[in-house]
Amino acid sequence: MPTDTPGHFPKILHLEDNPADAELIHLQLKQEWPGCAIHRVMRREEFQAALQHEAFDLILSDFSLPAFNGLEALALVQKTGTATPFVFLSGTIGEDNAVQALKCGAADYIIKDRPARLVSAIRQALTHVEETQRRRRSEGRLREQAMLLDKARDAIIATDLDHRITYWNASAERIYGWKADEVAARRLEELELHIEPARFAAARRALEEAGEWRGDLRLQRRDGTIIQVESSWSLVRGADERPGSILFIDTDVTERKKLEAQLLRSERLDSIGMLAGGIAHDLNNALAPVLMAAELLRMRLTGPDLRIVDNIETSAQHGAALVRQLLAFARGTESRHTEIEVEELIHDVGKLIRSTLSRTIELEVGSQPSLRRVCADSTKLKQVLVNLCLNARDAMPQGGRIEIRAENVRLDASQARAHPGAEAGPHVRIGVRDNGSGIPPAVIDRIFDPFFTTKPVGKGTGLGLSMVAGIIKSHGGFLNVESQPGQGALFEIFLPATGDRAEPAVAIPAGPATAGGRGEAILLVDDDPAVCDTFQLVLEKAGYRVVTAPDGSGGLAEFERQADGFAVVITDLLMPGMSDTAMIAALRARRPRQPILAISGFVKMADLEALRRLDPPVEFLAKPIMAETLLGTLQRMIEDRAS
Repeated sequence: MPTDTPGHFPKILHLEDNPADAELIHLQLKQEWPGCAIHRVMRREEFQAALQHEAFDLILSDFSLPAFNGLEALALVQKTGTATPFVFLSGTIGEDNAVQALKCGAADYIIKDRPARLVSAIRQALTHVEETQRRRRSEGRLREQAMLLDKARDAIIATDLDHRITYWNASAERIYGWKADEVAARRLEELELHIEPARFAAARRALEEAGEWRGDLRLQRRDGTIIQVESSWSLVRGADERPGSILFIDTDVTERKKLEAQLLRSERLDSIGMLAGGIAHDLNNALAPVLMAAELLRMRLTGPDLRIVDNIETSAQHGAALVRQLLAFARGTESRHTEIEVEELIHDVGKLIRSTLSRTIELEVGSQPSLRRVCADSTKLKQVLVNLCLNARDAMPQGGRIEIRAENVRLDASQARAHPGAEAGPHVRIGVRDNGSGIPPAVIDRIFDPFFTTKPVGKGTGLGLSMVAGIIKSHGGFLNVESQPGQGALFEIFLPATGDRAEPAVAIPAGPATAGGRGEAILLVDDDPAVCDTFQLVLEKAGYRVVTAPDGSGGLAEFERQADGFAVVITDLLMPGMSDTAMIAALRARRPRQPILAISGFVKMADLEALRRLDPPVEFLAKPIMAETLLGTLQRMIEDRAS
C-alpha cells in the first residue's frame, strides 16, 4: 500500500484550473519527492475518470473551479469508498469554508499564499493513512483470529491478572451458558463456576509459581448443572516479559468421563462376577455333602434328634440360596424369555408397587408411543423394577417422587463399547428416577457389588442390586446409574429390542422320593472327596452299584475297564487335569449314546447350551443337589435309555 516511506514516491491527483499555480506546486512537490507522479485535471469529468481508472496516494484540490468546487470533488471521492487523503490548496477557501471542509472529511487545507506548510501537511496526511491502514489490518487479523477461536470446540477465556474477563469465545457460551456480553469485565468468581474453592486456590498458586497449570476441574454451569473439564491455564506475558493476562482453555469431558467410568465399572463387575462364580463353585461343593448327609441322617434318626437335622438342612439351604444369588450376579439368572410389551410390564409394576408406597410418595409411570418389544423373562424384569422402586422408596423417608419411564433408543458403536457384551442397535431404555437422598460418590461404584449394602445390619444381604445386575446381564442388557447427593438417583436399564435370541430355560428335573435303582452301574467322577463319598453313599443306599474316580483321566480308565458299560456317568464339570468338555467328548467318542449327567457348582450359560446341543443332550444338575432330585433324574435317564 503506498506510503511516505524511503524509496517510495507518492502518486498525486491534482485538481487545479490555473496552469501557473499548478506548475509552482509541482516544482515544490518534485523537490521533496523527485520521483512522484502528478496527474493534473481541471474539470469534473476528468476528475471522475481519474478516480475510476487509477489509484492515488493523495488528492490536492483547489476550492473554486469553473462550474465545479472542491467540496463537490471531496463528495465524489467519498462516494468511491476509498480512504485517499484529500487536501485543499486554495487562495479563496476562507475560514468558514475551511472549517466546513474539515467537517466533511478533508485531511487539511493550505493557503496558496503560504505554501511552506504544503510538504508537512502532505507528509502528515500520508502518515495518518498508513497508520489507519495498519490499524485496520491488525483489527482484521484480530477478527479472523476471533472467528477461528469461536469455531474451536474448547472454551477459550482470557482475563486480566485480577480474573476480570476480557475475552469469552462462542464455545465458552455453549459450555457455561453465559453470553459474552454478559460476562465482559466481570470477575470469574462472580459467575460461581468454581465449586471447589480449595482446588481453585491451589491451581492459582501453581499458576503464579510456574506460569501454567493443567488439571481436571468440576465446574458449575449457569443452570446449575455440574460438568467436568480438562483445564489449561497460562500466564500471558508482554514485551517486557511481565505477566499481563491469563488464558484459560477448558475442554468439556463430562460425557467422556461418564463413558470411561461406565466401562471401568462394567469391567470391574465382570471381574467380580468371575470371582463370584469361583466362590460359588467351592461353596456349592461344600454344601452338597451337607444337604445329602442331612437326608441320610433323617432316615436313621427319630424323635427330638430330628430337630438337629432340620437345623442343618435349613442352614445349608439358606447358604445354597445365597450361592444361587451369587451365581445370578456372576452369569445372570436362568429363565425362559418371551417377547413382551414393556409398556404393559411397567404399568403392572406400577400397580404392584403402589400398595407398598406411603401417601407422601408420588408414583408416575409412562412410556413413549410405539414402544419396541423386548425378549425377556417378565417375572425377572418385574423383580428388577420392584427392587429399584423399593430402594427409591427407602431413599425418601419424608416422601417424594418416583418416575418409571420407558422409551426407544439406539446405541451407537462407541456407546456399546463402553459396556462389555452390549451391541449397537435398537434398545429399550427403562428409567427409574427418584428425588431422594441420592448416592454418595464414594459409594456409587460399589452398589452392584455382592454383599455391599448401606442398610443397617439385618435390613438386607446386599445382594439386591447385584441380583438386578445379573438379571439384566442375562438379558443381554446393561445398567447405568447417575446420582448426586441430595438430588436423587436415576437407574437406567438398557435392553436389546426384539430380534435378539432368547436364552432357553434351565429345567431342574425332579423325581419321586422313592426313586431307586436295581443294581445298575454308575460311574461317579468328582475331585472333591466329601462330595464323592456322600454321593456314593446315597446312590448305593438307593440300590445302584457305584464306581468312583477322582479326576477325568481316572474316570476314563474306569469307563474303559467296565466291560458291560455304565447306565449313567455322573461327572463334575470343573476338575483338575481335564476340562469339562474334554471329559464329555472323550466319553462320547468311546460310546456315542452314553447317558451323561453333568454336575457343578458353577457353569457358564454358553457351556450349558453346548451340553444341551449334544446328541443325545447331556443332563445337568447344579450343586448342591437334594438326594431325591439326584435319584429322580437318574431314574428318568435310565428309563429313557430303555424305552
